[in-house]
Amino acid sequence: MISKTSKLGILIFLSGFFIQAQKFEELALTPPMGWNSWNKFGCQVNEALIRSIADAMVESGMKDAGYEYIVIDDCWHGGRDSQGFIYPDSSKFPNGMKALADYVHRKGLKLGIYSDAGTKTCAGYPGSRGFEYQDALQYAQWGIDYLKYDWCNTENINPIGAYSTMRDALYKAGRPVLFSMCEWGTSKPWKWANDIAHMWRTTGDIFVCWDCKHDHGGWYSWGVMKILDMQDGLRQYAGPGHWNDPDMLEVGNGLSVNEDRAHFSMWAMLAAPLIAGNDLRNMSKETIEILTNQEVIAVNQDSLGIQGFKYNNLDSLEVWFKPLSHDEWAVCFLNRRDQPAVIEFEWKKENVVDEIFGFETAFNEKPYSIRNLWTKKNIGKTKKAFNATVPPHDVIMLRLTPLK
Repeated sequence: MISKTSKLGILIFLSGFFIQAQKFEELALTPPMGWNSWNKFGCQVNEALIRSIADAMVESGMKDAGYEYIVIDDCWHGGRDSQGFIYPDSSKFPNGMKALADYVHRKGLKLGIYSDAGTKTCAGYPGSRGFEYQDALQYAQWGIDYLKYDWCNTENINPIGAYSTMRDALYKAGRPVLFSMCEWGTSKPWKWANDIAHMWRTTGDIFVCWDCKHDHGGWYSWGVMKILDMQDGLRQYAGPGHWNDPDMLEVGNGLSVNEDRAHFSMWAMLAAPLIAGNDLRNMSKETIEILTNQEVIAVNQDSLGIQGFKYNNLDSLEVWFKPLSHDEWAVCFLNRRDQPAVIEFEWKKENVVDEIFGFETAFNEKPYSIRNLWTKKNIGKTKKAFNATVPPHDVIMLRLTPLK
């Protein structure tokens, strides 16, 4: 273990060198998958909870489905020692973060933590402003693998500079850390954060509702459909190693099963990070089936890393397409209505072109087989029109594979 004196010596040693502006490029080549404490537990975080969540991630099948990060959000902090190094609240984390990280790592998972670019976190705990390099060294000693970096209490500072400073600190500390910017999209980070972070929030916080905005008295959080609409025009900025983040999943937190399925499907179509936010220890069969549907997850994790796009909108029945590797496509029919919606989609009459990334379906020339990703059944070919009914607040999600 590095002593406080040694850590300070390392900090002084590092400060004498030119800092290369770089993030860990080998991380997040597909959208990150994991779990975060905030949506369900808020400030009620502690060591026992995180250990039990890690256990549940393995036992529920989520680890096997691809989830790997366990992220502790705000309120873990104790304070700073006499040399300025951060330490956890000993009443919540009596064995310390290093022991907790070791436990999570033995499960084959990775541990994430939370800080803030300002003087204080959103809940009022010590932020990292002015302590970036010390915090990065501490995280490296603990074995942290992921940092969510928030934007509260940042009056009069430049976001590019603030986030670049923490990026540089993490890189200099030497332990690969996935860097998740939570700047809420205020300064359009998709335009400048490609070489700074692995993912960046595009909106304010998500809220557990289908299509609403929730007034917190001075700021709003947003329902699933509101967040979805805010992603319009952003897809060209996302790709392997740099993802648009429309915030964490609310699957299992109180939406209907239809809405959970639609929510998860659309985040997969968006190539969004899949960060669950529910209580993994107490999930219904339906919630587990949604979060671990490997065919839907495969759309999200496709190696092309291309975000899907809305192709058509027919009276709140939206048709989305997402190019996949090997000339395949994902298609999602999203029914935002309160009533069932009938689909009659003539493939041969539609020529779907992704003008940004240069893909085209060419249905007239190229027939595809069709697989329903929620029923997990092959349901025909694009030679015939697709006819179906989508329940309210639900989806039909398909994968198209070119016929040989």
